[in-house]
Amino acid sequence: MAAPLLEKLAESLGSPEPAVRLILSILIGYPFALLYRRFLFNQPATIVHLFHTFSGLALAAFNFAGSQLCHSAVCILVQFLMLRLMGRTVTTVLSSFIFQMVYLLVGYYYTATEEYDIKWTMPHCVLTLKLIGLSLDFYDGGREPAQLSAEQKTAALTSVPSLLEVCGFSYFYCGFLVGPQFTLRSYQKLAAGELTDCPGKPPNSVVPAMKRFTLGLVCLAIFTLFSPYYQDGYLLTDEFEAQPFWYRCVFILLWGKIKLYKYVSCWAIGEGTCILSGLGYNGVDEDGKAKWDACANMKVWLFETTPYFEGTIASFNINTNAWAARHVFKRLKFLGNKSVSHVSTLVFLAVWHGLHSGYFMCFFMEFLIVMVERQGRALVRDAPVLTKLVNSWLYPLIYGAQQFIHWLFMAYSLVPFCLLTYDKWLKVHFAVYFCGHLFFVGFYLILPYARKVLVPKKERGEKKED
Repeated sequence: MAAPLLEKLAESLGSPEPAVRLILSILIGYPFALLYRRFLFNQPATIVHLFHTFSGLALAAFNFAGSQLCHSAVCILVQFLMLRLMGRTVTTVLSSFIFQMVYLLVGYYYTATEEYDIKWTMPHCVLTLKLIGLSLDFYDGGREPAQLSAEQKTAALTSVPSLLEVCGFSYFYCGFLVGPQFTLRSYQKLAAGELTDCPGKPPNSVVPAMKRFTLGLVCLAIFTLFSPYYQDGYLLTDEFEAQPFWYRCVFILLWGKIKLYKYVSCWAIGEGTCILSGLGYNGVDEDGKAKWDACANMKVWLFETTPYFEGTIASFNINTNAWAARHVFKRLKFLGNKSVSHVSTLVFLAVWHGLHSGYFMCFFMEFLIVMVERQGRALVRDAPVLTKLVNSWLYPLIYGAQQFIHWLFMAYSLVPFCLLTYDKWLKVHFAVYFCGHLFFVGFYLILPYARKVLVPKKERGEKKED
């Protein structure tokens, strides 16, 4: 009975049925969180773990039928056995990384199509990071405290978790399908009833949760209303190619903005469930007010207003970026080169997303744009004439132009990420004459000469000494 109803609902919304199932699953997290608050908050941790395990499995069964349910269970069991049998060793960490990544990539290989499909590999990529992070936090628990950073001390595991604990952590409905990432230590505190602003009672988090829920619904409404007018397929048509160059650029800009609301809406709604359950509790601020941003995956105001690509990165998919920074970028410190660590992190993220060439091009563009942007901002800071210009009455015009460039080339970089295969994204980039590549490669080549011309020799010398 449910399947025909879902088919009709999907048809009326103009969305694929798997997408409708996914958004319903995220929304179901709210009743689950209310059940936890009302009946399980002060119950033994074992009961909490069982509830989270079976509720997560129910969501998995609702979205992915049959043998697809086995993939997560296999990886969770193998990860638990590695922790138990191999101990706090580098071998455990490497074995975990290799097994979990290979399992995910094999899944990508056998299920890949030329479209972005909602299938078992979607939540599994979230689970992969959880389990790899679990092995690293377990390893850190055996190191000397003096060797650990503040982040590592917070996440380090001092004892071996039970299988039920790992299952509850892995299947927890607040993060099983689309994230966010969180540590086992945070989950243990939740199960123990410690993540609350009212000790011994459920947190006063209903209002903050409803705010994020409302924000998520607004973003979902924007995506639902406007996405039919900005379809991926139109970018590949002869009609699109026949349009003037300025029209193609503006269409890509608007397409990218609308496309990103799909992710923003899912993350904002999902964050609301984290806040409602208590997982979003992040202590108190200087004024003693509770903070609920521990699981924030979006800073929507920053996302909408920043004119910088680095600002977009800082506001978008925050927890995944933080995971990559903590477990990949910072752990490659021994290489002694931030650029190499940065590239390695982006390559890892590209592979983690999938095997399509579009992911690699997207992250290549991110690296190129961020590198040029940093050099450009340094030039504006050090060149007196440019500093004076941006602080003049012309700033609103400069901001407007900068924001247009930011949104345009953010969407330009998103084209490969969404179209996946090289024949598709190359066609679209050809249609706009590879303007993004030419723009940033051109600035990369010009900026060193501009620096010589615009920055006084004395200041250039001081920068070199620094």
